[in-house]
Amino acid sequence: MVKIDLPVVAVNFKTYPQATGERAVALAKTCETVSKESGVSVVVAPQIPDIYRVSLAVDIPVFSQHLDPGDPGRYTGHVLGETLVESGCSGTLINHSEKRMQLADIEDAIRKAETLGLYTIVCTNNPLVSVAAAALNPSAIAVEPPELIGTGISVTQAQPEVISGTVDQIRVVNENVTILCGAGISTGDDVVASIRLGAQGVLLASAVAKSDKPGDVLRGLVEPLLK
Repeated sequence: MVKIDLPVVAVNFKTYPQATGERAVALAKTCETVSKESGVSVVVAPQIPDIYRVSLAVDIPVFSQHLDPGDPGRYTGHVLGETLVESGCSGTLINHSEKRMQLADIEDAIRKAETLGLYTIVCTNNPLVSVAAAALNPSAIAVEPPELIGTGISVTQAQPEVISGTVDQIRVVNENVTILCGAGISTGDDVVASIRLGAQGVLLASAVAKSDKPGDVLRGLVEPLLK
């Protein structure tokens, strides 16, 4: 399994047109440049059809936005781990708020990813789901109140108690899982606040993926981590 140094900034490309096709490659290269300049770990999660081309273009970890449990065979339309590995993936998001899964499927997806050496980031929307996910022992949990995703209003400002309280509850059941903070993260101050609240990195999307100057935005996000 890929080793990701902490703190980490994970950039979800979603299905934004600014991060599709060759533009996904360009954005991933920008993320790689900032990561190499700063020494801060940056992970990119392009759309599944773009994973192969992006993985060929950069050396930083490339993640899938989703993984279905199951083995190769009769699974039309499913995203299988074996295919992700062949495409150059190092890991995957699981249960993003825009791609919800049943708990049993989350567990199966984590176990499947483990057998393939894929790093797993399970997205969770509240403390109860976060604790349940922590008990399944993924590589990381990304705490993201869905009502703040894409708003530009950081969870660290609007609901800081959600992060700190969730961190405390997660640590009761899992002392080792990496905890990320998501939803509305857009500035270096948001990143610093996330770390202070107990997270070890952030998961974000629109602030970088939709920006006209994604490199500048990403540099602003990682700069406080260098101090």
